[in-house]
Amino acid sequence: MIVVTGALGFIGSALLGELQQRGYGELVAVDNFSDTHKFPNLDGKNLHLKIDRSEFLNWLSTNGEKVQFVFHIGARTRTNEFDWNVLNELNVNYSKSVWNLCTQHSIPLVYASSAATYGNGDQGFSDDPSTLMSLKPMNPYGESKQIFDLWMLSQTETPPFWAGFKFFNVFGPNEYHKGRMASVVFHAYNQIQEEGQVSLFKSYKPEYPDGAQKRDFVYVKDVLNVLIYEMETRKNAGLYNLGSGKAHTFLELATAVFDALGIDPSISYIDMPEDIRENYQYFTEADESRLIQSGYHLGFTDFNVAVADYVQNYLKPNTYM
Repeated sequence: MIVVTGALGFIGSALLGELQQRGYGELVAVDNFSDTHKFPNLDGKNLHLKIDRSEFLNWLSTNGEKVQFVFHIGARTRTNEFDWNVLNELNVNYSKSVWNLCTQHSIPLVYASSAATYGNGDQGFSDDPSTLMSLKPMNPYGESKQIFDLWMLSQTETPPFWAGFKFFNVFGPNEYHKGRMASVVFHAYNQIQEEGQVSLFKSYKPEYPDGAQKRDFVYVKDVLNVLIYEMETRKNAGLYNLGSGKAHTFLELATAVFDALGIDPSISYIDMPEDIRENYQYFTEADESRLIQSGYHLGFTDFNVAVADYVQNYLKPNTYM
């Protein structure tokens, strides 16, 4: 059995779809299955089992010998979540329990961290373990991921293979449910359909003109390639960045969506919400050197090609992975 936590979510559900597409069977989906508005993400998935998140740890403790691999993708991922009790329970303590059970039952493990651990980027975006202690996340979500990363690296007992990945700005199919936290590609497409134009946030730093804020946007299909590569090769355990390795501006991104639709760009700028303004990342760019040195060689999809694939093959026909 291959277990995927966060199975109803964006990356988890896309991962299940890709595993199925590649011929893997006995897929076990773990999530909060009372969250029914995400159910379309499991359409067409042939699942061996569905296990509620609240029951999974007990299930794994008694069925660990039957599990071949665990992808721990599930987390509370909202960057505007300020209830530390929730973040501590789901992103820290739950992840520790998954790690410990995988160690106990000798189950290889891949888990999701986040580029939110880098904070404002003043310390750069190197995933060298020696730099991790100096990182200062700007929100409780990033802090929760940082706490688990540091705890994990301090462990002397580990699963037989493990890898953690600091996801940068992932976009692609199956993210429709994320609301405000969905990618700018998703929001731009829907704004164009409804209003014929795209609104981007104004900049509040003089060194960044409006629309020139830059992020490392990485296509979910590339993320899945990395995750499955790690499952299949199981070498060079470690904590790695997972981005495209090249930052693009929000203006470039919006323009790419218009190009994918064959429409001339129409872009305006609006005030950034005050609740995110103080802790907003103006630049992210993954340093992928350690991932490449570890043996990963499949590369990443060209930015404009990725946006066009998402828009034309998933958003326009309203389909899922």
